[in-house]
Amino acid sequence: MTKRSSRKQEILEALARMLEANPGDRITTAKLAEAVGVSEAALYRHFPSKAKMFEGLIEFVEESIFSRVQVITAEDSDALSRCYKILSLLLVFTERNPGITRILNGDALAGETARLRARVQQFYDRLETQLKQILRDAEVREGLRPMITVSAAANLLLASAEGRICQYVRSEFKRRPTEYWEEQWQLLTQQFFKPVPAASGAETFA
Repeated sequence: MTKRSSRKQEILEALARMLEANPGDRITTAKLAEAVGVSEAALYRHFPSKAKMFEGLIEFVEESIFSRVQVITAEDSDALSRCYKILSLLLVFTERNPGITRILNGDALAGETARLRARVQQFYDRLETQLKQILRDAEVREGLRPMITVSAAANLLLASAEGRICQYVRSEFKRRPTEYWEEQWQLLTQQFFKPVPAASGAETFA
């Protein structure tokens, strides 16, 4: 079991390296088998299809990101700090894993099954939902709400990070997603919140 698990890990790591080394290229199982040093038949003994290999990398992303998101959301800090940490986590992860970032960007999924694109969409939807929850909590915990609707505000924050990820892939990993991020975040969130209006007297004593 250990040997089988180790081989599966080796295949996924080789796939990630090839995605990084050959931006824009479509990875074939023949090339992947050659990189791993096994036959294509051996690849299929560990993964029934190339789609399952991509899914293995997506699962790695999900586990890596959301295990840490859980820790961040449990912190007793203000809403913007938690949003910043979550998005910074995403940007640092993509910077350190350029090959996998091609999957998150969709670049590596051209011509692959629609199920993979749906899985990536689900990943981003889950992140956006987490941001929405943090922004909703700000009303109760801090007496603040976004200047626009919670849905629009969460989408704006995530879109800012996604845009940096797209630039990273488009530049063939030359423009780092964390470059300028801190100062841009400061500008983006300068007038992000407004105080929650005080309840009227009738509401107070109801």
